[in-house]
Amino acid sequence: MRRARIGTEDKTEDRKRPSSRSGVWLDIRGLLLAIGVSLTCTLLLVGCEHVQGYSPVSLVRVIDASYNAPALNVYVAGNLVASNLGQGQITPYGTFPPSPSAKIVVTSTQDTNPLVSTTGTLQASQSSSALITDINASYQVTLLEDQSTPAPSGHSEFRVLNQAPSTGPIDVYFLAGTTATDYAAAKPVITSLAVGATSGYVTIPSSTLYMVIVAAGTTLTTTSTSIYVSAALPLVGGEVRTVLVVDPLVTTQPVQVYMATDAN
Repeated sequence: MRRARIGTEDKTEDRKRPSSRSGVWLDIRGLLLAIGVSLTCTLLLVGCEHVQGYSPVSLVRVIDASYNAPALNVYVAGNLVASNLGQGQITPYGTFPPSPSAKIVVTSTQDTNPLVSTTGTLQASQSSSALITDINASYQVTLLEDQSTPAPSGHSEFRVLNQAPSTGPIDVYFLAGTTATDYAAAKPVITSLAVGATSGYVTIPSSTLYMVIVAAGTTLTTTSTSIYVSAALPLVGGEVRTVLVVDPLVTTQPVQVYMATDAN
């Protein structure tokens, strides 16, 4: 009996004693875990270095409001950004390195001699528009600073460029409808915008609205002559738009209106 008890106790102690195989497996798992942590840290460091090395760019587009100019090419900082442009065309934005003195050159498509040029500042993380005009047959190019961030939640922002010399100064409305009731309560958000002038951005509550343009000082009624009435604009908030108003090249309508997105 004593031998049996002794034998049982010996077997119990053997079961409690850790095997060498178990210790080796634990060592391997620890080694693999350490390698994984090291690799993760390395990847994180690489990612951080990539973000830190990112260089912000400047965005530039072209707005052609010219009447007398031929088809145009536009160069920014020596790069062709738009070709064969005509009145009313608004190009997408292109990306450029920021520069305190980027040269903007406008030529005809048939000749590399500049029709007009200017120098402007391209700011990092900022968008701009190169506006080409030729009112009174004098070519001009102006670099406009665009709104680069969305409008506040529940609101939309609009900027108007009046490049319609035959039309004269204008008033701009944003209305919920075009009935007599809508007109009776209407107040312009932009008033007496002169020819050649650019309004600041105006902020309006977002909803489905109609943009109505009349000659400055016109009392808005259903019998008054509107220069322009847009289709319904389904504004949901955050929109930023530039509106270009020009005299039409044909006389079938009082003005021609072009609209472009500034910020998404």
